Amino acid sequence: MKRHASLLVLLLAILAGGAFPAAAQNGVGSWVKAGQVEARLVSAVRGTGDLTALPLGLELRLEPGWKTYWRSPGDAGFAPRLDWSGSGNLTDATLSYPAPHRFSVLGFETAGYDTAVLFPIQGKPAEPGKPVDLTLTAELLVCSDICVPQTLNLALALPAGPAEPSDAANNVARAQALVPRGPNGLLRIDAVRATGTMLEVEATAADGFVTPDLFVETEPPLTFSAPKTVFSDNDRHVRLTLTVTEPQPGLDLAGRAMTLTLVDGDKAVEAPATASAGGALSAPAGAGLAAMLGVALLGGLILNLMPCVLPVLSLKLMSVVKHGGRAPAAVRAGFLASAAGILTSFLLMASVLVGVKAAGGAVGWGIQFQQPLFLVFMVVLVTLFSANLWGLFEVPLPRVLADRLGGEGLAGPFATGMFATLLATPCSAPFLGTAVGFALSKGPVEVYAIFVALGVGLALPYLAVAAWPRVAGCLPRPGRWMATLKIVLGFALMLTAVWLLSVLTAQIGEVAAATVGLLMAGLVLALWIGRSARGAARIAGPALAGVLAIAAFSMPAAVGPSAGAAPVVSEAKTRWVPFAESAIRDHVAAGRIVFVDVTADWCITCQANKKLVLNRDEVAKRMEDPSLVAMRADWTRPDAAIAKFLADHGRYGIPFNIVYGPGAPDGIALPELLSDGAVLEALNRAAGKGA
Repeated sequence: MKRHASLLVLLLAILAGGAFPAAAQNGVGSWVKAGQVEARLVSAVRGTGDLTALPLGLELRLEPGWKTYWRSPGDAGFAPRLDWSGSGNLTDATLSYPAPHRFSVLGFETAGYDTAVLFPIQGKPAEPGKPVDLTLTAELLVCSDICVPQTLNLALALPAGPAEPSDAANNVARAQALVPRGPNGLLRIDAVRATGTMLEVEATAADGFVTPDLFVETEPPLTFSAPKTVFSDNDRHVRLTLTVTEPQPGLDLAGRAMTLTLVDGDKAVEAPATASAGGALSAPAGAGLAAMLGVALLGGLILNLMPCVLPVLSLKLMSVVKHGGRAPAAVRAGFLASAAGILTSFLLMASVLVGVKAAGGAVGWGIQFQQPLFLVFMVVLVTLFSANLWGLFEVPLPRVLADRLGGEGLAGPFATGMFATLLATPCSAPFLGTAVGFALSKGPVEVYAIFVALGVGLALPYLAVAAWPRVAGCLPRPGRWMATLKIVLGFALMLTAVWLLSVLTAQIGEVAAATVGLLMAGLVLALWIGRSARGAARIAGPALAGVLAIAAFSMPAAVGPSAGAAPVVSEAKTRWVPFAESAIRDHVAAGRIVFVDVTADWCITCQANKKLVLNRDEVAKRMEDPSLVAMRADWTRPDAAIAKFLADHGRYGIPFNIVYGPGAPDGIALPELLSDGAVLEALNRAAGKGA
């Protein structure tokens, strides 16, 4: 019997001894229990690989009725105290806190966690590629009706080897997703104000609030009451009012810097803020409306230099040439008319965006280029402009109206301004994306204000000539040479029509887009025949052109919405994969870098970024790295997932490029216009290599 017992003990020892290496290999440590709490260390990767930042976690389980504390515990308690000094090959370990819960007991307000919580940790090995032995002494305070400090000694060995996802990878990724970041498209802190010891915060939820709560952190620490909430706008807007529970004499929160964490169920956002005095509201972080108006003005001005607006230079050039030798008053009137056309277009765009946003639709800069009917409209319009430059038709105005519009008329310059705006929308210039994102994340007032500022910026060259009309006097006087110039500029505009047809191809397919192109060729031919003919044939030409234009508008409906070509997700040597937001955190947890490129065929700035940066030299070589995942989010056609991804990052236009990695799990957003240096620096930072 004793022999059997000895064999049984030996067998259990072997099994137990084999279990520990397996657990370590899977990146999951053993549970250690102390009183009412048990804890373990976990890792999102099985081995250290060559990672410079290890995705780790401290997982806790508490008995029913017990809780532990957040980084700012409130009226009582203390945050976890961690000692990693016994670890091997570990230089640093940074713990992050998921969004906390509020506990109100006998008038005391505390913040923390009950039942279970996993704290994400970013560990930095001293020598990447070598084993890391984690040893943690964790001091926790757990409370129910009483509070008991507990000390747990935890360990986890990570061997050298491939950094493949462990059994805990998904749990670590979910925990990282629960850490409040800012900003996002779900919750937004709009404004903060203070009067003495009372704090008032206004916030917005895209899908409406359910049980909002607010946690306030200040330095030195202050304790606040639970917020009182007042809902409006179908629960999408809330005003939260808090007071300091133990104020010192003379305390005034106005002007005090603080960190606000807004929580509503599983949604959370964190934002730095400075409370404004009295009744004036201030934005929680970043620039307010006044500063954003300046950003929008500069963005609109730079938009004049972007490739989207360059095709309009033909019309601008003709407008400028026509003013050569004219009286200053006529010059001023013409350029003011063009500026008015630009501002009118921006106001119309703002109105459409406000309406679509109020109806719950997706909004963004340049999204009209996702609509086949709009693209056909632009193709027809550009073709007509070219035919007009070639002298194939004119639109005479009634004499009375022509006189009122200023002799030769201001309708042409006005239309030129509107046309310039329409062609500008596929482009994103520096500062423009920031301004548009700010506007579309706010209300109608901000949308109109920002879009007016953008329009003024785009119209500034016209306004400058209107202010100093004698500049036009330096231009050569109109003459026969203008006829040749018109023909050349007409062909330049037709190149724009060809580009628009290439964008249309992705929407309705090659055959349908080619048919639209043939119809436009027939339209030009019909206008030419009508111009050359006499009698009834002179009328038949424009009539046939009108029929051909109508036929072009019927093509999108004829082929249906799904006729476009499938998005291309590979180019050059880069292994582009389709965009999948849910996979980003898994790739990062496995130690990979993820480069996300949100692009569209109609976005000229996007194409310039690819040609000049992403597909060239050192950047192209880095994009071929097997440890880098290149994701292509094609927004040529409407895509709700991509629109949400943009909105979550406060963006409503493209291009948008962002890099994720072990050193940047929340992503590093790149500027609209890419450069080799900016991309390589972001890739290095995401890999944990620093700038």
